Amino acid sequence: MQLPLNDNNPTLFTTEKESQYFDRKSARIAPKDTIRHICAFANASGGKLVIGIEDHGSITGFKGTGAHDIEEFEQAALVGCDPVPEVHPVRIPVINEQGKSDNILVLEIAPSSGHVISRRSDKAVFLRQKDSSVVLDRDQVLALEYDKNQRRFEDEVETRSSINDVDLAVMARYKTELGTSASDEQILRSRGFLHDGHLTNAGVLLFSENPTKFMPWARVRVIRFDGNKMETGRRLNIVKDRTFDGPLPKTIEDAQQFISSQLREFQYLGDDGKFKVIPEYPEFAWFEGLVNAVTHRDYAMSGDYIRVMMYDDRLEITSPGKLPNIVTLQNMKYTRWSRNPTIARTLVEFGWVRELNEGVQRIYDEMADFFLREPTFSEPNGSSVQLTLENSATSRVLRREDLIASDFDKETLNNLSEYELATLQYVYGKGKVTAKELAKHLGRSVKISRPTLKSLVKKEILDWHGNSPHDPSQYYSLHQLE
Repeated sequence: MQLPLNDNNPTLFTTEKESQYFDRKSARIAPKDTIRHICAFANASGGKLVIGIEDHGSITGFKGTGAHDIEEFEQAALVGCDPVPEVHPVRIPVINEQGKSDNILVLEIAPSSGHVISRRSDKAVFLRQKDSSVVLDRDQVLALEYDKNQRRFEDEVETRSSINDVDLAVMARYKTELGTSASDEQILRSRGFLHDGHLTNAGVLLFSENPTKFMPWARVRVIRFDGNKMETGRRLNIVKDRTFDGPLPKTIEDAQQFISSQLREFQYLGDDGKFKVIPEYPEFAWFEGLVNAVTHRDYAMSGDYIRVMMYDDRLEITSPGKLPNIVTLQNMKYTRWSRNPTIARTLVEFGWVRELNEGVQRIYDEMADFFLREPTFSEPNGSSVQLTLENSATSRVLRREDLIASDFDKETLNNLSEYELATLQYVYGKGKVTAKELAKHLGRSVKISRPTLKSLVKKEILDWHGNSPHDPSQYYSLHQLE
C-alpha cells in the first residue's frame, strides 16, 4: 500500500499537505461523512485518513466540544462501505490544543484490488484525485470496474458480431496450436469467445477479420521519423507510416516485421580484424514492448490507438490506458496483473506472450547486455503507458564515423588530433557548435576548444559564423563547398 508518511507522527500529520494519499478531518464531523473518503482511498491507491486534526493543523482530538466517539469512526468502514475495504485503525496518544491528554485516530486504508467500493447508503462511488474525494458518474464507475477486474471489457458480448466475422486463417492456426480438429464454433464456444451467436470483445479482437469494424481504435500505428523529434507542416519529417488493424495475432506479426525492417544495424571493425554488427536495439526489448502494449492496453478506452514512434535516437511505444490495478511504475518489474487475462491466455497459446512475468525484467536485462541505457516506463498523460528505448551513444558515434569516413580521405582523418577528431564527430551529431559547448563536451577549457575549432577551420573542415571575434552568437559548422 502506498502511503504518504513513513510513520504515525502527530507532528507530521499537522503539517503534511493533503494529497492523493493523505487527508485529515476534525472529530466534530459526522462519522458517516468519512465514508466517502474511505471509499475514495480504497478505490485509488490507498492512503491515510487522520481524524482529530483540523484542516489548518491544530490538534483538537476527541475530548473537545462537539467531537464524536472515536469508536464510531473506527466502525465507519464496516457500517458504511460495500463491500468493506481493508482499514486498520490506529489510536495515537497526543496532547490536544487545550493541553489535555487525548488521541487522534489514523485510518490506514489499503487499496481495493478486486472490487469497486461504494457507499452503502446510496451506492455512490468515490475516487481519490489529488487532494479531493470525487464522486464518479456511471461511465467512470464502469471504467473503474474494468480497472479492478470486477468487470472485464474483453468478456462482454459484441451484439453486432457473428461467427461469419471470423478470420478463417487465424482460426485455422489457432486450432493447429491447440492440436484439435473441432469445429470453429465448438472451439469459440468452449473457450468463451462466442455467446448466443455473437463474439465477445476478446473474440472480436483475436479472431475477427476486421476488428476495427467494431472498435475503430483497435489498431497499431508505426511511424518512422527522420530526426529526434516530430516536425509538422512544411518540415514534416515522417519517413514511413503504417497502420495494422487486423486480428491481434496478425497485427503482432505484421507490425513486428515492419518495425524490424525499419531498424538499423551499425558495423564496426573489431579487434580481430572482422566486421561486427551492433543492432540498434535488442529484438526482445522492442518486441516484448509491442506485445505488452497489444495484450494489456485498455480496449474499453475509445478514441486512441497504440503508437510505435521510431526516432533517430529512441523508440517509443505508447499504449492507451493507465497501468492496471495494483501495478505501478515502481513494482511493474515483478508484479503480475493482466487487464485482459483472456486475451493474454490466448496469445500465450499462439506463442506471442510468456506465461510467467519475466517480460519487463528481461527488457531491462537485454538492454543492459547490449550496453544500452535502462528502458524507461512512464505515464506521460496519466491515461497511457509509454516504454522508451534509447539507442546507444556508441552506436551513434559509429554511425557518425561511417559518415565522416565517406566525406574525408583516410590521410586527412589520420592527421587530426584527438581533440579535432572528437570535435568533428560532435559537429556531425549536432550540426553546429560553440567554443563553450565544445569545451563542456571535451571536459576541457575554452583555451583548448577554441584553438581546436580554429585549426579545423584552417584545414577547411569547419566554417566559422559570426560578425567579429567577440560576437556572443558565433558558432562553427561543417565546411560547405562552393
